[in-house]
Amino acid sequence: MVETVSGGRLGQRVRELRRASGLTLDALAERSGVSRAMLSKVERGEKNPTLVVAAKIAEGLGAPLSRLLGQEERREVVVVSKARRLVARDPETGFERQLLSPSFVGRGVEFVRNVVPEGSTSGEFPAHGRDVEEYVVVEKGRLRAVLAGEEYVLEEGDALYFEADVPHRFDNLGDGPCSYYLVIVSKGT
Repeated sequence: MVETVSGGRLGQRVRELRRASGLTLDALAERSGVSRAMLSKVERGEKNPTLVVAAKIAEGLGAPLSRLLGQEERREVVVVSKARRLVARDPETGFERQLLSPSFVGRGVEFVRNVVPEGSTSGEFPAHGRDVEEYVVVEKGRLRAVLAGEEYVLEEGDALYFEADVPHRFDNLGDGPCSYYLVIVSKGT
């Protein structure tokens, strides 16, 4: 089930989380760096944001991106079958984000598989809070990680750790799609 980051469900989640946090559209716009007009259109389901814009909104809400995109489940054992995996594809870049872990409120770990098409990029993600760490391992291809303007080139099997309080993006430097696993740890949740 492949979905674009879009529509009514995402808009509803943004509105619910914004209101639960006691934020106005103006306050969320200031915190996220996304215009009030864009936030309003997203909440009404009129605009399909890119994954980077959705990440900025999530950061402004103090929530992981998967909380905006997925359903929350609470069970001791959760199997995320390939058929039920939440997959979001950026319509502009083709960048694909596959949530491999369940989305739980209050748990600070996300396990994600990302795929960057040949010649494409993830787009620039905003800096997270100081308590967020990211771990990357390249499954296939050649990946450039750009962290606060510094570049790191990773080959298949290479791993990278960074404190994610800096803007960051991932570019495919090889032939064919590049896939990598990402673990996001939020120590403050």
